[in-house]
Amino acid sequence: MDYGSIHFRIEELLEEKGISKNQICKDLDIKRSNFNRYCKDENSRYDSNFICKLCYYLGVELNEIMEYRRPE
Repeated sequence: MDYGSIHFRIEELLEEKGISKNQICKDLDIKRSNFNRYCKDENSRYDSNFICKLCYYLGVELNEIMEYRRPE
């Protein structure tokens, strides 16, 4: 059964704030390939510590960075 999915708004937020993927990966000490999986919604498990770091770094709340999408 399809229960929907989690969508990350990371690329949109980076564009709004003028931050490059290279810069955020360097600042948060995350591999670019891992970061891209979050950007493309390709993760099935999420690292809560990374998500907290991401929210802190971008100055946003959790609901601003990720959203639940119901199945169509």
